[in-house]
Amino acid sequence: MKRLVFASMLGVVFAMMLLWSADLSAQRRRVVVRRAPVRRTTIVVRPAHPIRRVLPRTVVLRPARTAVVVGAPLVFLPAVVWRPTVVALPPRERLLWEDSEALGKDEEWVDCNFGVDRRGGALLLEIEGTAQLNFAEVTFDNGQVQVVDFEDHEHKVGVYQILNFADGRHVKTVRVLAKSNSDEATLTLMLTT
Repeated sequence: MKRLVFASMLGVVFAMMLLWSADLSAQRRRVVVRRAPVRRTTIVVRPAHPIRRVLPRTVVLRPARTAVVVGAPLVFLPAVVWRPTVVALPPRERLLWEDSEALGKDEEWVDCNFGVDRRGGALLLEIEGTAQLNFAEVTFDNGQVQVVDFEDHEHKVGVYQILNFADGRHVKTVRVLAKSNSDEATLTLMLTT
């Protein structure tokens, strides 16, 4: 009789442990990203900036998650007018660096800064949602800054090539001025071989 009671108690304890562990495994780990309060500031461009049209007056400034120092003085190259070319997402082994920034429609214009600090062969931009793009500043380790003029156009979901460096370049930082035209848009910047 004692064995029967002991066995049934063991069975109940075992069943409770299974239910408890199943409950824990069913819970997904949730990552909560807390954004700092939206802080609007006046956009800053250097006097040698090649884009001469009127830029948005106030923007939400997003600093780079990784601080990068450019040792050489900045020299702006002539602006490149961007022609959107949809490309295939590269295989993972060709991806050297990537970072994303989520833009809310209520934020209006957002000045995103990406601290890349890597050498690569091409710079790609993946858009999820609908985003209006103004310009990008790609700063290289020698102090040259290549401005890519998106001409304030709206772009939909896709992977686009921003710049191709046939000789390979060391990209220090990338600054993108954009706004979401959908409820939320995500910009993912990628550096590939």
